[in-house]
Amino acid sequence: MSKNIKLEHPRDQITRIISRIYQRGMTTTSGGNISVIDDNGDIWVTPSAIDKGSLRASDIICVKKDGTVIGKHKPSSEFPFHKAIYEVRPDIKSVIHAHPPALVSFSIVRQIPNTNIISQAKHICGPIGYATYELPGSNKLGEIIAEEFKKGFKAVIMENHGTVLGGTDLTDAFERFETLEFCARTILYGSQIGTPNYLTDSQIDAFEAQNNEMLPEMETTSHPSDEVEKRLSICKIVQRSCQQGLMISSYGTVSMRWKGNDFLITPTDVCRWDMNLEDIVQIKDGKREVGKKPSRATWIHQEIYKRNPNVNSIIMTQSPYLMAFGVTKSYLNVRTIPESWIFLQDIPSVKYGDHFKTNTNSKITENCTTALIIENDSVLITGDKLLQTFDYLEVAEFSAKSIVLGASLGDMVPINDNQVEELRQKFLA
Repeated sequence: MSKNIKLEHPRDQITRIISRIYQRGMTTTSGGNISVIDDNGDIWVTPSAIDKGSLRASDIICVKKDGTVIGKHKPSSEFPFHKAIYEVRPDIKSVIHAHPPALVSFSIVRQIPNTNIISQAKHICGPIGYATYELPGSNKLGEIIAEEFKKGFKAVIMENHGTVLGGTDLTDAFERFETLEFCARTILYGSQIGTPNYLTDSQIDAFEAQNNEMLPEMETTSHPSDEVEKRLSICKIVQRSCQQGLMISSYGTVSMRWKGNDFLITPTDVCRWDMNLEDIVQIKDGKREVGKKPSRATWIHQEIYKRNPNVNSIIMTQSPYLMAFGVTKSYLNVRTIPESWIFLQDIPSVKYGDHFKTNTNSKITENCTTALIIENDSVLITGDKLLQTFDYLEVAEFSAKSIVLGASLGDMVPINDNQVEELRQKFLA
C-alpha cells in the first residue's frame, strides 16, 4: 500500500517533500522550510542556507525538546514560528513554509485565494488565515502566525512573504500546500482570459453528498500478469502527471480497461505522488476489490467504458491552464497549431453539476470526445492506449498555456476553417 509516513524517519520525510516542492518550482534554492515534530516532542527541521535542490537526510536538524540542537548546520531561521505553531496546536505534527509564486502574488496584494474555485479544495484547505507582516525569523512573526493557528486555521497567508501550512502529518500538510497553490494559480491564469467563477458552498456540499454511494465488494480478486502490467502503467502515468504539474496530491483519476467492461482505477484518499500498485482498485462485474475505495468518479469511467468500446483509458485531472478555462467559462479554441487540433479537435465543456450521477450530461458518458472540460471540477481525456491519452492531456494543457500566455500580447488568431478542413482530409479521413 502507499507509504505509511508514520513509519518513515522525519529526516527522510522532509528531504522527500522539500525535493518535490523544489522540483515543482514552488520554492527557491534558499527559500522555504519544513518541520516535523515527533512523538518525543523533538522537532526535525530543514537547515538554514543549504541548497534545497540537493538536500540530504544528513542535513536535517533535530531541535530537542530541551532546546539542544543536533546536526551539522543551523536550523532554519524561521524555526521560531514552527515551534510556536506546535506549542499552540498539539494536533499539528508538521509545518511547511514556502514562497510559491502564485500564493506570493496573493500575499503582496494582500488577498486570500478563494478555494471555492474547485470542488475539493474547500475541505482540504479549510478556511485560510492571514498574518500581517513582521520581520522574517523574528519571535514577533512567530507570535502572529501562532495566533492565526490558534484560531483553528491550518493554512495562513503571510503578508508580503508567502504561506505557512500545518497538517496531521507531512503528507497532509503537503496536500494542503499543493492544493492551495493550485487554487491560486488557477485564479491567476483564469484572470488573464476572463473572470473566475466560484462555486457556492451548497454546490460543493451537493458534490460531496452525491459521492457517498459505493460499489459492492467482490468476494475474491485475482491478479494475472496482464492485470498487474496495467497497474504498473497507471502508477507510472500518475507519477509523471504529478511531476509535470498535471495532477496534484488531492485530485486525479486514471483508469484502464482490462477485459470487457472490467477496468482498473486509482483509489480515493491516497496521495497521488505516493500511489503504488497495491493501491490500484480492480472493478469487475460492477464490483470493487475487497477493502479498497475506488475514485469517486468510478461510475463515470464505468459508463464511458460501457458506452464507448473504442475508449480503453481515461484520465480525469486538474491541470492549471486547462482549469483556467474551466473556471472562467471561456472557450478553449485548440485551433492554435495543427497538431493540437489533429489530436483534440474541438473541446466542449459542461456545467458544474452535469457530472453528478443524478443528472449526467450525455457529452460526458455517451457522446464521448477526446477532451472535455467540466466547469470548476476537472478535464476529462479519453483514448486508446494510456500513453496516448496522457499525450492528449499534455497537448491540451500546452495549448491552453499558449493561449493564456498569449492573452497579454493580443487576440489569438486561430487557423481558419479551410485550414482545418485540410487537416481533416489528410489526417482524419
